[in-house]
Amino acid sequence: MKNVFVMLHPGKALALLMLLCFSFTVAQGQTGIKNIVLVHGAFADGSGWQGVYNALSKKGYNVSVVGNPNTGFADDVAATKRVLDRQDGPAILVGHSYGGAIITEAGNHEKVAGLVYVAAFVPADGETLLQLLQAGPPATESGILPPDAAGFVWYDPAKFHAGFCADLPKELASFMAASQVPVSASVFGTSIKDAAWKNKKSWYAVSTEDKTIPPDGQRFMAKRAGATVTEVKGSHCAFISKPAEIIKVIEAAAKGVK
Repeated sequence: MKNVFVMLHPGKALALLMLLCFSFTVAQGQTGIKNIVLVHGAFADGSGWQGVYNALSKKGYNVSVVGNPNTGFADDVAATKRVLDRQDGPAILVGHSYGGAIITEAGNHEKVAGLVYVAAFVPADGETLLQLLQAGPPATESGILPPDAAGFVWYDPAKFHAGFCADLPKELASFMAASQVPVSASVFGTSIKDAAWKNKKSWYAVSTEDKTIPPDGQRFMAKRAGATVTEVKGSHCAFISKPAEIIKVIEAAAKGVK
């Protein structure tokens, strides 16, 4: 290649160099981000992402699922950062429900290229989840219970199917209720220090039939963050019931960041 440039007129050599650089940039843009990191929310664990994980993996993405302990906001952010540390390049960080708060803080990690919120909380600087819950219309069918004696919050098993995952089979909902991971009550009073969506591009999948985080509340948070919004006809667990639609949003983010 060096000899080619020597033989060319300086102006033509510069033009050829610019063309090569442009072609390389276009190729990179077509390839997009290949690392995807998935974060679950309260009353759930990483297994809920299995359908999304399987489909994205088959498409050639390197997918990681965070097993955040739900023992405290700092603990959950730290768990997410540990997984981000292991990525071999830029990543798209995806959060469901309470996981949205986690990625809002953890998204400041240097390897995070973009954020995807799935029926998730999107707090602003200095804002808590409790403030967000109290600011919007009440979720009357939600089964979130008061803290227990140990300071953990559970989802009422009797309301789990209707309030959390109405579009999933009853048997699966029963298992999810029985295997739920409670969340420390402290997370509802912990404020965000530095919202990553202020500096990083974001996408939001609104669940239009959500009984846990009202859809209008989701739309408000998504608009405030300047997120690209997609509406999905699904419950709070649309990432399980409608994985193909959630995957489209994640892929749009992977191809849409620069």
